[in-house]
Amino acid sequence: MHLKQQAIMLASALTATFAAVGPAEVHPHVFAEARLEVVLGPDHQTVKSLRHLWRFDDLFSSTVMMEFDKNSDLKLDDKELKDVADTVHASLAEFNYFQLVTVDGKDVAMNPPPHLMANFDNDQLIILFESEPKVPIKLNGKIDIGVYDPTFYTAIDFTEDANLQVDGLPSTCTSKVIRPNPDEAIAQNQKTLTDAFFNDPTGTDMSKIFATKLELTCQPEG
Repeated sequence: MHLKQQAIMLASALTATFAAVGPAEVHPHVFAEARLEVVLGPDHQTVKSLRHLWRFDDLFSSTVMMEFDKNSDLKLDDKELKDVADTVHASLAEFNYFQLVTVDGKDVAMNPPPHLMANFDNDQLIILFESEPKVPIKLNGKIDIGVYDPTFYTAIDFTEDANLQVDGLPSTCTSKVIRPNPDEAIAQNQKTLTDAFFNDPTGTDMSKIFATKLELTCQPEG
């Protein structure tokens, strides 16, 4: 399986066809239900890490099973699961593991997760990982945290608002889930989207427009 090659090929194809095909007409090929937990530091004044869980659709999961089941026993042993995790880890590195993190609109640099974990549950592939910002994020201003595949190959879906969570926020902070309406986002950002697509091959700007996000708004203490 060449997950990275698939993503790069799709991004190239989108670049060539964007002028004729709007973002709403581009359809993902892989689907995953996601959970995101924002972990605060011990003093509850910083974001320490992000914990991710992705549950992939049956078709993609069965494809992974066939590709990585080297001994053909219709299950993945620990080594085969590690091969899956290592492949996904390497494939998503250049896409920041689909993470979108900003503070007052400015990108936050994230350390790559040291490793990913892969498992199968009810015949569905589960990927888990935890990543940390290079510098802990102070709870001040507007912090947006989301997950989005800029190549549009994978649809990362938070089916319920409760699947984006943060516990222990101080009283100076509020949280809410932002779910942009794609049609409205396209209408409001048509020129920006066109410019962003050709100027930003990684799709970062489009991710900021379309991604479902957990938004934390914090006021200075005192």
